[in-house]
Amino acid sequence: MSLMTLTAVVLGKKIKAKEVTVVEATRAALDAIKEKEERIHSFVTVDEEKALARAAQVQKMLDEGKLTGPLAGVPVAIKDNMCTEGMLTTCSSKILYNFLPTYSSEAVKKLEEAGAVIIGKTNMDEFAMGSTTETSAFGETKNPWDDAHVPGGSSGGSCAAVAAEEVPYALGSDTGGSIRQPSSFCGVTGIKPTYGTVSRYGLIAYGSSLDQIGPIAKDVTDCATILEVISGYDEKDSTSVAREDYKFTEALVDDVKGMKIGIPRDYFGEGLDPEVKEAVLGVAKALEKKGAIVEEFDLGLVKYAIPAYYVIACAEASSNLARFDGVKYGYRTEEYTDLHNMYKKSRSEGFGPEVKRRIMLGSFVLSSGYYDAYYLKALRVKALIKKAFDDAFSKYDVILGPAAPTTAPKLGESLSNPIQMYLGDIYTISVNLAGLPGISVPCGVDSKGLPIGAQLLGDCFQEKTIIRAAYSYEQTRGYLHSPMSEAAGTVTQ
Repeated sequence: MSLMTLTAVVLGKKIKAKEVTVVEATRAALDAIKEKEERIHSFVTVDEEKALARAAQVQKMLDEGKLTGPLAGVPVAIKDNMCTEGMLTTCSSKILYNFLPTYSSEAVKKLEEAGAVIIGKTNMDEFAMGSTTETSAFGETKNPWDDAHVPGGSSGGSCAAVAAEEVPYALGSDTGGSIRQPSSFCGVTGIKPTYGTVSRYGLIAYGSSLDQIGPIAKDVTDCATILEVISGYDEKDSTSVAREDYKFTEALVDDVKGMKIGIPRDYFGEGLDPEVKEAVLGVAKALEKKGAIVEEFDLGLVKYAIPAYYVIACAEASSNLARFDGVKYGYRTEEYTDLHNMYKKSRSEGFGPEVKRRIMLGSFVLSSGYYDAYYLKALRVKALIKKAFDDAFSKYDVILGPAAPTTAPKLGESLSNPIQMYLGDIYTISVNLAGLPGISVPCGVDSKGLPIGAQLLGDCFQEKTIIRAAYSYEQTRGYLHSPMSEAAGTVTQ
C-alpha cells in the first residue's frame, strides 16, 4: 500500500522512527502523481529533481538531529499563488506563465524550516477567482471522487491532490471559502484561520482584506499540526497579528461536554440540498450525544453577504491586479504600437474571462460616481455582518452549518451560469468578511457518491474551539477514502 494513504502526522512518525526514509516518501508522492495526474490534473508544476535533492538534504538533517518536528520529511503541495523561490508561480494565469520568484512566501518558508519537501504547485482558479478550478489557464482539475465533477475552488488543485492521495497535505488560500468549499467537495479537511494568523507575505493578492492561507489534509490532527507550523507574527506583513497562543494541537481533545453550538436557521432554508442538510444536522446530533448543547438561532444579514463580498473583493482585485501590465514580469504581447497599447494588449491576452469580469466590476464600484453607492455601502454591510457574528458568539462557542449548498456540480455547469457559481459561496464568504476562523470536515456522501462537508465556525482567535469540536465529531466518523485511494471503501480512525 502506498505511503500516500497515511496522514501527514503518521508518515512523519514513521520517518522519525526510521521505518521510512524521506526519499522513499518523496518517491511515493512522485509515483502517485505520475499514476493519477493525467486523470485529475491537480498540479501545474512538479519538480521531481528538486524534490528528491531536498529529500536527501532533509534526511541528512534528520539523521544529525537538526529536525525534530512532526512534518519533517513529509511531502507537501503548495497552491500556485504562493511564491516559491526558483519554482514557477503562475496563479494559473497566462499573464504569469513564466514567473520565477526570487523569494518564498513566509508560510512556505516556515514549512521548509520544519523539514517539509515541496513536490510542486497545484492548479487553481486563475488568481483565485472562481469556485470550481475551471478558470485556470492550464486546464481544469477534476474531482477524485468522480472525474465528471469539479473539485471546487479556488484551491481545487490542493484539495484534489490530497483526496487523490498524491500528497499527504497541501496549502491553500481562502478569500471567500476557497479552502473550505473544495475541501467539502473533495472529502478532505481544511482550515481557514483567523485573518492575520498566517502571514500573507509572498501570497499573490486577490482581496487583501479577505485572503488567508490555511492547511488542507486528511484529518483534523494534520490540519492542527500544519497550522501550528505555518502560523506566527510576521513584521513583513502589515496585517499580521501577534498572538499569545499558537499551540493548536493542544485542542485535539475528544470532549465537547457543555460546548454551546448554534445552528443558524438562515443556513438551512431555500437552496440547500436535502441530503446536505441531513448530513450536517447529523453532525449536530453526534455532538449533542457527546454532551454539546445545540440550539437554532437567527444569524441575519446572510442574503447581504454575497453582494457585499463581491463588491469588496472585486474592488481590491482591480487594484491588486493593476501591477500585471507586461512591463516588469510575466506575459507581454508580441505586437504593439506604444506603451498604452502594450498594456492593453498584454492584459487583454493575459487575463481570462472571469478575471476580466471581476477587474471591470471592481473598477466600476471604485469609480468616482459609484464609490459611495457601492463600495462604501459594502464596507458598512461588512461591519454589520461582523456585529451579527459578535452577537452570535456572545451566546455560542461554535456555529455549525454546511460548507456548500450542494455537493460538487458537474464540470461546465457553473461557468455557464456565473451568478449561480457566486451564490454557491453563501455559507463561506461571511466568515472572510468578519475575519473569523472556520473548518470544513467531511460528514458523509450523497446518493451520487459525492462527499458532503460540514463547516464549524468560531469567534476570532478561537481556532482551538473549532478544532476541538471538529476532532470530537471526527472520532465518531473516521476518515473517508476517495475511490482513487488504495484504501477505498474503508474508514480509518
